[in-house]
Amino acid sequence: MAYVIGVDLGTSGTKTVLFDESGAVIASHTIEYPMYQPKNGYAEQDPADWREAAFTTIRAVMQKSGVSKDDVKAIGLSGQMHGLVMLDENNQVIRRSIIWCDQRTAKECEEMTAKIGAERMIEITANPAMTGFTASKILWVRNHEPENYEKCRHILLPKDYVRFCLTGEFATEVSDASGMQLLDIPKRQWSDEVLEKLEIDKSLLAKVYESPEVTGTLTAEAAERTGLNKNTIVVGGAGDNAAAAVGTGVVRDGKAFTTIGTSGVVFAHTSGITIDPKGRVHTFCCAVPNCWHVMGVTQGAGLSLKWFRDNFCNAEKETADLMQVNPYYLMDKAALQSPIGANRLLYLPYLMGERTPHLDPDARGVFFGLSAMHTKRDLLRAVMEGVTYSLRDCMEVLKEMGISVNDMMACGGGGSSPVWRQMLADLYTCPVKTVDSKEGPALGVAILAAVGAGLYSSVPEACDVIIHTANTQEPIAENIPEYEKYYQLYRNLYPALQEQFKALSAL
Repeated sequence: MAYVIGVDLGTSGTKTVLFDESGAVIASHTIEYPMYQPKNGYAEQDPADWREAAFTTIRAVMQKSGVSKDDVKAIGLSGQMHGLVMLDENNQVIRRSIIWCDQRTAKECEEMTAKIGAERMIEITANPAMTGFTASKILWVRNHEPENYEKCRHILLPKDYVRFCLTGEFATEVSDASGMQLLDIPKRQWSDEVLEKLEIDKSLLAKVYESPEVTGTLTAEAAERTGLNKNTIVVGGAGDNAAAAVGTGVVRDGKAFTTIGTSGVVFAHTSGITIDPKGRVHTFCCAVPNCWHVMGVTQGAGLSLKWFRDNFCNAEKETADLMQVNPYYLMDKAALQSPIGANRLLYLPYLMGERTPHLDPDARGVFFGLSAMHTKRDLLRAVMEGVTYSLRDCMEVLKEMGISVNDMMACGGGGSSPVWRQMLADLYTCPVKTVDSKEGPALGVAILAAVGAGLYSSVPEACDVIIHTANTQEPIAENIPEYEKYYQLYRNLYPALQEQFKALSAL
């Protein structure tokens, strides 16, 4: 039996999973680490924490499993996207990594737009200049820490720094590189035009590979620290969402997934390049060679339900403790006691501003239609429906772009709710499924590793063997027109309130 390892480098911790060649979990280990916020809006992590977590978790799964190191054929790396790792001439980390959720770079985004042009930026990088992406972080260091910028000889993304520690190679791959805003997305290579206009030396950047390609093998030191063989290969891997797509089998046209985590994501695979000229959704290279994905994001998805739970559902939490069940299980039951439309109550889930389709940091949450007849269960259902309407907004943008979806997977914490999945099925008018594996990104990059090691001939072929459907929610015909009435009203609310959101923000 052959085995592969998936390393998922997240914001809260690194999870490493050892799989056999059929995708079965053999052993898993997670190590957490801190995030630093030296100022309001700043977010940083220490790359040394990622390195040590990767070495330690790989060694732990090998020790737990008892699998021979000779049978481990490859490692795949998944990671939080957009983080900036800078190395000096001795390959030492210069400063803590500025990570994806850092918001310090608004002026640098203005600088990028001025130098490249808003339309040209979207044509090349498929996205408007964004504070979360890596390019603006590079400019921030140059503008505010010139001594650190002067010392910089290599720029890497978080998982690619771990790759360097494992293999000694400076390498990245197309899906993660897409989030740097330096890659020509249609051409799948660094953009000379963007680099020249931003005056960033191309030699600072790593070589770009496709996700299943072999990028190197373990060094002697890394092999000793992980308990693996020196010749174990490391493939390109993928950014977290691209890895999750492979881990849920979203690797062909017509396939998509919806994640309801803190934020919500609608992610669709496409074999042809398509870019939204308005910049409402992200187009990135995906982990399947020569294919792309389009991704819409709603900021306050699961966050909205958690906010409601924490502020209004103490009774449910206490009852859930006594019953030894999850409070969300009882909240699902309560939501079902309110009808579609929550007795004419709508919720806008803009607790943290919004990205798709309204790129508006000033947008805020709203209950619309609240009356004395409404009960807690109506508000609860309205929250769940409002998040689903927001995800439908993402789907509408994909339709505008000519991307059709007939097979939708659901994942994330919210994806485990049958009530929420039914809302998605009714509003998307297509079946919504779950997969039997909960490993997501770690499984996705393990599949990429298996392809790189020659255990499978292609990513779609590997997914056909490894990914299995667990549950399917079919649309309920009579629900569709009911939801549609409320969704059309929901769509009218943001334009009516847009100027008032700005006025509120200015108070």
